[in-house]
Amino acid sequence: MIEIVAGPHIADGEGGLLAVPVFADRTWGPGAEWAAGELGEWVEGHFDSVDFTGKSGQVAVVPGGSLAYSQVAFVGLGDEVDSEGLRQAAGTLAKLATMVESVATTLHQVDIDDAAEAVASGFLLGQYRFDKYRSEPKPSAVERFVLLDAGDVELEAARHGSIVARGVTLARDLVNEPPVSKPPVEMARIAADLAEGVRVEVFDEERIAEERLGGLMGVAAGATNPARLVQFWYEPEQPKAFLALVGKGIVFDSGGLSLKTPAGMETMKTDMSGAAAVYGAVQAIAELGLPVSVLGITPLTENMPGGSAQRPGDVLTARNGKTIEVLNTDAEGRLVLADGLALAAEQEPDLIIDVATLTGACMVALGPKIGGLFSNDDESAELVLAAGKRAGERLWRMPLPDDYRKHIDSDVADMKNTGIRWGGAINAAMLLKEFVADRPWVHLDIAGPARASDAEHYVVKGGTGFGVRTLVAVAEALAAG
Repeated sequence: MIEIVAGPHIADGEGGLLAVPVFADRTWGPGAEWAAGELGEWVEGHFDSVDFTGKSGQVAVVPGGSLAYSQVAFVGLGDEVDSEGLRQAAGTLAKLATMVESVATTLHQVDIDDAAEAVASGFLLGQYRFDKYRSEPKPSAVERFVLLDAGDVELEAARHGSIVARGVTLARDLVNEPPVSKPPVEMARIAADLAEGVRVEVFDEERIAEERLGGLMGVAAGATNPARLVQFWYEPEQPKAFLALVGKGIVFDSGGLSLKTPAGMETMKTDMSGAAAVYGAVQAIAELGLPVSVLGITPLTENMPGGSAQRPGDVLTARNGKTIEVLNTDAEGRLVLADGLALAAEQEPDLIIDVATLTGACMVALGPKIGGLFSNDDESAELVLAAGKRAGERLWRMPLPDDYRKHIDSDVADMKNTGIRWGGAINAAMLLKEFVADRPWVHLDIAGPARASDAEHYVVKGGTGFGVRTLVAVAEALAAG
């Protein structure tokens, strides 16, 4: 684990790599003028030769010469930088800084709010790699990340950033794990050791049946590995709010009898990204000690085409007694979420948020980097949108018009699990709305940003851990009143 520590003034520090910020048109940020001056006039010529101007995303690494640092990285921030830009810059730096034991920086001295938190989290997330199954892993050599001239305030902010980054890392690890290694029983075992102060309750097959979780039972019917439902309870003293988080936990999705194509299954180990986000967020909220009660619910199962699998045309009865006609077994996420949301609503939280890799339609609408947000409550929607913006996770509110409810009308049940071809993400959200009773509710469809096909800044290829930072930021907003 990388240790984040305070260091001396830049002129008195030492280490394998010094990183300093540079703004657009080669305008020096904190420490950059000193570093360039100490290195000598040749640096400007070198920058010209590699076309380094300080644009966002640029990094120029040069030998440290006579400095006490082996190398110096000049990190471009562009014209105007916010906390997300700083987080991305730190992530870009982290991907380059893998061969040194110590990285010292002044990036946290950039004059914006939450600079130290953004730099710490961006660097740690940029260092992430999933090498568990490589025969010759190449771990990063970095052991220390030194914040030069940092005081107690900056260190506390960096600690906050590192806790949230650990939550994101947990989510990434769970998503990236091969499906054979994370059956529901194993996911439940991992939950038991999540964080100090978190109470965990696991529903096995018998308890799932007793609790009338018909959606979860229906999806799990074709799988050999038994389903589980995990409930996390974080209950601090004198909480200022009660937040419920529900995450879709399809640990592998074959599509069931409505079978996916082989190519369509290649990324389906990531169909539990919503549950992973809940795991990571609950862990971070507990470690931060936020004064908000949190109920986390993750229905966990595989969606497989076994001989006992649910069939198109079957009717399920969910936890709240409402019935769903299953016309496409590959629209399974909304079925398990129906039970999870109904359980959450019974506890009467101040806000329910569900997170799910739910629809390809949302990706068609918003692309691979933006999550869709649906809500039955404008105030709650604004709260979560603002939290996502602070956290650096992009969300866009989608409509939930009442006259679209007819698109999921069934001839034989209260609703069906598919709608018309158009507005597929809305159809799915319409079904979920049937299970939240009168509670304020926000649905996050993260089918796009939950996984990345390419690496950039602090984002890695594979599971991204999207949603963890937003959920933590929501809890912080509720804690602040």
